[in-house]
Amino acid sequence: MDLKRKLTVLANAAKHDASCASGGSRRKTPDGGMGNAEGTGICHSYTPDGRCVSLLKILFTNYCVYDCRYCESRNSSNVERARFTVEEVVTLTLDFYKRNYIEGLFLSSGVLKSPDHTMQELVRVAKTLREEHAFGGYIHLKAPPGVSQTLLDEAGRHADRLSVNAELPTADDLAALAPEKNVSAIEQVMRDVKERLDVAAHDLLDGDASARWAPAGQTTQMVIGATPTTDRTILETSDRLYRGYGLRRVYYAAYSPIVHADRWLPSTPPPLVREHRLYEADWLVRQYGFTLGELFDDAQANLELDVDPKLAWALRHRERFPVDVNTAPREMLLRIPGLGVRNVNRILRARRHRALRVADLARLRVPLRRAAPFLVTADGAGEARTLDAVDLRTRVKPAQQLNLFEARTNATSGEL
Repeated sequence: MDLKRKLTVLANAAKHDASCASGGSRRKTPDGGMGNAEGTGICHSYTPDGRCVSLLKILFTNYCVYDCRYCESRNSSNVERARFTVEEVVTLTLDFYKRNYIEGLFLSSGVLKSPDHTMQELVRVAKTLREEHAFGGYIHLKAPPGVSQTLLDEAGRHADRLSVNAELPTADDLAALAPEKNVSAIEQVMRDVKERLDVAAHDLLDGDASARWAPAGQTTQMVIGATPTTDRTILETSDRLYRGYGLRRVYYAAYSPIVHADRWLPSTPPPLVREHRLYEADWLVRQYGFTLGELFDDAQANLELDVDPKLAWALRHRERFPVDVNTAPREMLLRIPGLGVRNVNRILRARRHRALRVADLARLRVPLRRAAPFLVTADGAGEARTLDAVDLRTRVKPAQQLNLFEARTNATSGEL
């Protein structure tokens, strides 16, 4: 098989992996080398459905010894198979970089022979790029469950980010759809990465610059919608992984029906707006001070799809509003629909100098259509008089816009 055909097959096979954001690395260009991943990461471009494609995102091979029912590369699948050599991946990465198509490499793989054998090949790619070609661009390697700590250690010396997929939200889901994998093996890799990151952070504080290891940390991804597992359970798993293993991000990938799918799998994908809502809820818990108990109640274990989770919470708790933007603490300002971290920081700075009015909020770029019913300013109550109106939900819900891409959005961050 020629290289162009391999690239077509293995880039297509990587399309379901969403964990490709690159923020957090600060790798400078080596002397006489090429590429860098400084600052907040590399520049991104996006496909119509919102996914990042600024990295060369490929599988090393789509051969796999496992038979995960939801995976197109499972060993019982009838898809076309391909496998790169280490030299081919290195050549593609350098050639794409020189043509300004990419700023880095996202490399995952089916499990070939064993987890360690697979990881050895991925590490050889990263090591060759770094040591033989002085490549300073971003590299993200995906580690298979069961890989040895020795190989992880070597991988982190060359990669900016490491990750291992959680695959599915619960142990029961894994037992049903990926019985050859288990939670303990997956989380052992996360634990090994975290322990190594902690050691590197400690050594760096002691002034050992050579201790730099996987500076962009670790992430994970789970498939949602392949099982009936609720949004609440999904986010409980994410919260446990964030707290237990110091993950930078959990990515949510909506299940996509595959060729020759198992009869137990859904025939249609979940709405991609569900991904969007999970990212928003994830962000509220990590950045806005919400708890999972606030986002769900006993009667509803899934997020609402027609409004974002912060607005849904505010509509259920109108007794907490209106909020005075001139006196409220930061944590309460963050709970006003439409106000994100940047908006709140602007308000806190501005109100030191004068009492804020509606016109001031407009100048601060506050989205008043959503926020006004939930706040008061020096002007008085204003739109807050409508807080108990029966039609409030309709009036503050974002207007439906013409979508040229069939509503296939995938928000990985943003302000709510």
